[in-house]
Amino acid sequence: PSLGLKFLSGQAGHRLCEQAAPCRPGFTAETFAFTVPQDSVAAGRALGRVRFVDCGGPRRAVFLLDDMRFKASRDGTISTTRPLQLRRQEVSFSVHTWDTTGKKHSAKVTVRRRWNHRQQQDVAPEVLTFPEPSHGLLRRHKRDWVIPPINCPENERGPFPKKLVQIKSNKDKETKVFYSITGQGADTYPVGVFTIERETGWLEVTKPLDREQMDKYILYSHAVSANGQPVEDPMEIIITVTDQNDNRPVFTQQVFIGYIEENAKPGTSVMTVNATDADDAINVNNGIIGYSILSEEPKSPQQMFTIDPQKGVISVIGTGLDRETTPNYTLIIQAADQEGTGLTTTATAIVEVTDANDNPPVFDPTMYEGTVKENVVGALVTRLHVTDRDQLSSQAWRAVYHIKSGDPDGDFSITTDPKTNDGLLRTAKGLDYESKRHYTLLVTVENAVPFTVPLPLSTASVLVAVGDVNEAPVFVPPVKRVEVREDLPVGNEVTSYTAQDPDRDQSQKIRYRMGSDPAGWLAIDPENGIVTAAQPLDRESPHAINSTYKAIVLAVDSGMPELTGTGTLLLLLEDVNDNGPTPEPRSFDICNRQPEEQRLSIVDKDLPPNTYPFKAALQHGSGSNWTVQVKGQDVLVLQLKKELEPGEYDVFLQLTDALGKAQMTQVKAQVCNCEGSAQNCERRAAIVETLGVPAILGILGGILALLILLLLLLLFVRRRKVVKEPLLPPEDDMRDNIYHYDEEGGGEEDQDYDLSQLHRGLDARPEVIRNDVAPPLMAAPQYRPRPANPDEIGNFIDEVSPSPMQLWGRAGGGEVPICASTTGVSHSDRDQDYDYLSEWGNRFKKLADLYGGGEEED
Repeated sequence: PSLGLKFLSGQAGHRLCEQAAPCRPGFTAETFAFTVPQDSVAAGRALGRVRFVDCGGPRRAVFLLDDMRFKASRDGTISTTRPLQLRRQEVSFSVHTWDTTGKKHSAKVTVRRRWNHRQQQDVAPEVLTFPEPSHGLLRRHKRDWVIPPINCPENERGPFPKKLVQIKSNKDKETKVFYSITGQGADTYPVGVFTIERETGWLEVTKPLDREQMDKYILYSHAVSANGQPVEDPMEIIITVTDQNDNRPVFTQQVFIGYIEENAKPGTSVMTVNATDADDAINVNNGIIGYSILSEEPKSPQQMFTIDPQKGVISVIGTGLDRETTPNYTLIIQAADQEGTGLTTTATAIVEVTDANDNPPVFDPTMYEGTVKENVVGALVTRLHVTDRDQLSSQAWRAVYHIKSGDPDGDFSITTDPKTNDGLLRTAKGLDYESKRHYTLLVTVENAVPFTVPLPLSTASVLVAVGDVNEAPVFVPPVKRVEVREDLPVGNEVTSYTAQDPDRDQSQKIRYRMGSDPAGWLAIDPENGIVTAAQPLDRESPHAINSTYKAIVLAVDSGMPELTGTGTLLLLLEDVNDNGPTPEPRSFDICNRQPEEQRLSIVDKDLPPNTYPFKAALQHGSGSNWTVQVKGQDVLVLQLKKELEPGEYDVFLQLTDALGKAQMTQVKAQVCNCEGSAQNCERRAAIVETLGVPAILGILGGILALLILLLLLLLFVRRRKVVKEPLLPPEDDMRDNIYHYDEEGGGEEDQDYDLSQLHRGLDARPEVIRNDVAPPLMAAPQYRPRPANPDEIGNFIDEVSPSPMQLWGRAGGGEVPICASTTGVSHSDRDQDYDYLSEWGNRFKKLADLYGGGEEED
């Protein structure tokens, strides 16, 4: 049974509330003692708690410690700042703080090492007596009185309920006292874990406790009289559940994977494994885990890895890690609580040995040969193969090639095939068979990363043979400049421009021709390359830029296939005096009154000395109205001598250069009716010039489009006024019709005749036909046009329109026909004016009376 502490009151006879002393701030104890289960304490481990009372005021001050190995939080919890080794049995230091009035308070803290782990940290008293007020430092007011915790081991077997401690009040001598408890485990969750005997005050636990579920309970004990009145203030009771080693350690993962580079030195860290334990690791060592390695595969003569028992850090202990021999190791690791002596669990740690560049690439084979044609850039000569035992596709496996010797001019390059790791030797320039036919190269190889250990470099020799191919002829020089006068006679030699065949081992013939001759001035002999003038040269031609004419000459060899070389021929044309000076501009506007002088520029396409000084003269009578003089090198001044009528005048101006080359030029002068400067003329000219040909064409096009639109509109209006006659006449149109018969006989007994058809014939309009009668089956008759002379009308009628009598006679009838159908046509003929027929003579007067209504007068 645990020992008990009995707290006795110094006074009696009065109630606690009546004799309560004034509250005094201060630590609840002069010395706080904490124990640890072992001589080593991890950093950050909580040791215990110091308590300070401010008498109800807000807690603002902090705790200061005079030992930097420890620290205190605001609630008074003392913990270590770094790993601590207790070489002595205990360590003491002071803790300081200040109350609300600024007064400093101090207390002593002692950390002791516990020798027996099974011993309880604190011993609970057998009897707890309600405190009574006193003036001592340890007497606190109401709930500020601190009772040492009551320890209760977890997982006890019973029997239950089991007595823990007896609560006692000194008032039981005066009156009957009844006890009760409240708080965690009593009337709040978990309810019913603790009970108290109502009359004796024995505090009991009713079932086994589990520290991992709840490590302490805070209860309040109450004492009341028989009438229910409190005889004591509530007293706080803290029940601490002490730990039992009932939980195994648990690794945070079952398989840990770490990496270490081969050839790593001993002491190199690989990885850290971690396990947790739900048991107490502060007051006892049930939750303190120790790590160890149970096995290592594959086995080797020496152990390659070790583990820190406290931190779980796996590191290298052996030498000679080689990925090519052993790429990985499998370790079985163990975690045991109670610092490695208690409950255990295991996990697997896999150590992957990563590659280090400890194997050099080696050529296989070391001799290579290759052939490449000349003048080919980037041609593959050969592939160089290497082997490397390092990890495939790693930087330690990747080969890097270098041409060590045999290529002073950089004719070759070598790169790495990313898939096969082979070296690809190529030509960096076009090789020349005629200059060098064989190359011997020395190639070395290394890796993309440096070797981790000293290793020799592998080398290979490459013999390169250059193949001959047909090459185009080469002009010497490639650009040839020749000075020649521009008046060189046609057919004369300009120069000789030849090419050489670089294929000295091949006998080939070269032929020449012009490749580019923009002006067509040159010709070349295909055999000897002599260039002659085919046309007159002209330095002032647009083809000659800065007095230089450029032509391209081609040389074609006789190889298979034929190849062509090009050369550039530049003719530097020397100037001759073949151009006379001319004035610019060649037209101007001038006022006829008080005119301004006109300044023209003198232009000569030739070069000095074939230019200035110039002379000017007026020809063909222009001097009667104008004067001219030369000012400076190339300025010509024209002046009007007298007032002229407005209009355009021709001024014939002859200019002569320094060597006597003369040129006659006609200048247009627009004389305006104005005075001084010809502003109006300039303005009109500017307008015309501004419009230009496109603008004028646009205006004319618009006018033409408008006229076409008006014409179409007129045709549309006239078309709407035409009234079409029906194909067949209406039933009330009873006009007679004339039908033509092919057989003899017939007359009015057969068919009436519509004499209006004869009227249509008289009008000589064969294009006007009836659309209300069936067309005849015979071909349409041909009509003569009506004569313009009235005297010939008679003959015309006789020829084209016989009289009714004649018609009847031709038909074979014996009677004179009587027109019985005149009434049938009177409605349409009265509207016509036939009086003009009387003017044609007596022969037509009767006809005019017949159709013009002469019979109606009777």
